[in-house]
Amino acid sequence: MTDTSAVAPPTTATRTSWGVLAVVCGALFLEGIDIAMLNVAVPAIAADIGLATADAHWVISAYVLAYGGFMILGGRTADLVGRRRTFLVALAVFVVFSGLGGLADDAWVLVVARFVTGATAGFMTPAGFSLLTTSYPEGPLRDRALAIYGAIGAGGFTLGVVAGGFLTDAGWRWVFFAPVIVGAALWFAGRLVVRPDPVTDVPRGGFDVGGAVTLTSAMVALIYGVVALGEGGHVVAGVAAFAAAAVLTGAFVLIERRAKDPLLRLAVLREGLLLRASLAGMLVIGAFFAFQFLITLYLQEYRGWSPVATGLVFAVMGADMIIAPLVTHRLVQRFGNVPVLVAGIAAGAVAFVLALRLDGAWGYLDLLPSLLLVAVMFALVYGPLTGAATAGLAEAEHGVAGGVVYTAFQFGAALGVTAATIVLVDGHDSPAGATDYQRALLVPAVAAVLALALGIASWVRGRRPAVRP
Repeated sequence: MTDTSAVAPPTTATRTSWGVLAVVCGALFLEGIDIAMLNVAVPAIAADIGLATADAHWVISAYVLAYGGFMILGGRTADLVGRRRTFLVALAVFVVFSGLGGLADDAWVLVVARFVTGATAGFMTPAGFSLLTTSYPEGPLRDRALAIYGAIGAGGFTLGVVAGGFLTDAGWRWVFFAPVIVGAALWFAGRLVVRPDPVTDVPRGGFDVGGAVTLTSAMVALIYGVVALGEGGHVVAGVAAFAAAAVLTGAFVLIERRAKDPLLRLAVLREGLLLRASLAGMLVIGAFFAFQFLITLYLQEYRGWSPVATGLVFAVMGADMIIAPLVTHRLVQRFGNVPVLVAGIAAGAVAFVLALRLDGAWGYLDLLPSLLLVAVMFALVYGPLTGAATAGLAEAEHGVAGGVVYTAFQFGAALGVTAATIVLVDGHDSPAGATDYQRALLVPAVAAVLALALGIASWVRGRRPAVRP
């Protein structure tokens, strides 16, 4: 099989490489705002198309299931059949089905559209990530590009809540139509600036269909199990999903050990910091989504704030899009990816611990220190984490490495929201009070502290001198 990374990236930034950065950052921002906007718009959507309250979460859950389930398959597909080809095809399908979601009048059409949109995002994101890492040589240029990429991606999560509030006020269908406009523009730009894929050969053993089916099914089952437990009253379904995920994962491992061209070379998980960086990312993203979910509920349901007012509260977290391009890459050049990553996680841990002081009268100024520290967390974590995850790996495996990292992100998001929901509700049906929110905020605080411990352990291990025989 011909290596898809045969064309080495330029040693200096070029107009083409900056164009690639702009396109893949735009796609990641699009993915971030897409799900964040839907979080705000779900109540209006459910009321308009007759979706029952108990089922409204599927507008979000269908996307998350497919996104997390198809991520590693998407990354491997990009490595095998071409990153540009995978990225552009996935982006085109994303745009089409986002538009279909905006036109939907039936709940089932909307849920199917969201599932397909999530699946295409699962191909688009790791393909875009590997386009970026293979367009810049390892070193200062890639560090700077990853810092910008991470800041824009995190900004999508935070600013999407603000955009969702305004678009929902204008009409919930605009939450779907706005990504169509942005996605179409990115598709045309991508065709112009992204270099054609090198010619590749089909693997002799063919595509690893068995590995693709078992891994994707396992990921979908695993995330469904988390979502089912988060709904409450679906414990049996959740446990059954976890059991199915365990069986499918076992089958996947057996298939990969025998496959000539495996979907995921299992040894890659032991190389470099890929596995540890992915676990840290899972905990950090889980902490953030739990925090954002709880504060959104606190402001809207407990304090009675509007979606627009709530969204504007989170706007300050978009400061990471200023901090990261100016500061992060310089810190990485001086100290390395892992120390900067640890500093970012520490900022997040302090932010979530400060939020434990929440009471029934908290407003914007009370939340501001935590929100600013979350902006610092994203600025220092996102780029260095992805840089650490791919350091030392062959460029031909950057797509699947991106798939592993972003699968961890999605699983972390689902796990964080589920854990926060379970702790918030605590088995009762009455509206949550201030003490309930304070107790539930332990979830992001604990997750961030665990991520910090993992980051420090990785840092110490990396500093330890090698033992000579």
